[in-house]
Amino acid sequence: MSIANNLLKYKKELDASAVQLVAVSKFQDADAVLEAYNAGQRVFGENIVQELVEKQAVLPKDIEWHLIGHLQTNKVKYIAPFISVIESVDSMKLLQEINKQALKNKRIIDCLLQVYIADEDTKFGLGFDEVIELLRSDEFQEMKNVRIIGLMGIASNTDTEKQIRDEFEELKVLFDGVKLSYFRKEDSFKELSMGMSSDYKIAVEEGSTMVRIGSSIFGKRKTKND
Repeated sequence: MSIANNLLKYKKELDASAVQLVAVSKFQDADAVLEAYNAGQRVFGENIVQELVEKQAVLPKDIEWHLIGHLQTNKVKYIAPFISVIESVDSMKLLQEINKQALKNKRIIDCLLQVYIADEDTKFGLGFDEVIELLRSDEFQEMKNVRIIGLMGIASNTDTEKQIRDEFEELKVLFDGVKLSYFRKEDSFKELSMGMSSDYKIAVEEGSTMVRIGSSIFGKRKTKND
């Protein structure tokens, strides 16, 4: 099936649940992104800053770019002028740098706090207690150029459905608690980004508002050596 057909299949399914599709275009060339764009997709997720900057320069300017991979503080300045959402905020230090670069660009940048929910050492993210600590901090209260619009989490890479479901469920409980305690009056805090190609159906059942799907739309990812 073509990229367009794959995309429309997911969009139809997710639109019925009012869930936003983030098409993950990492390692895909600009032509592949453009095919998805021409089929109606406007939200794309990238992991690597250099690749994102290169694509943003040549693709339509109404694309909403999400940074979904681990972000180093020294790379924030390259995406601050245009990024729509940074989904992978995993430290106070990173959030402070985003705030600093957003101020320089006279912008407010939307962010998701990435929460560590997987039973794996390779994943990034804040612990549940660290999320609360960050939101309670004076440093966060002073930030005027970032807006926390929700949480993001990546489940364990396992075939055990119960474990995946439990991890998503725990993140939803945290999301609801954070919403009630810190963002009760802010309609913008509404996004729960969880679920990828292999587990998005479970994520949607557990309350996800945003799923990140790449290979199932674009096919096998092109690596630099292909």
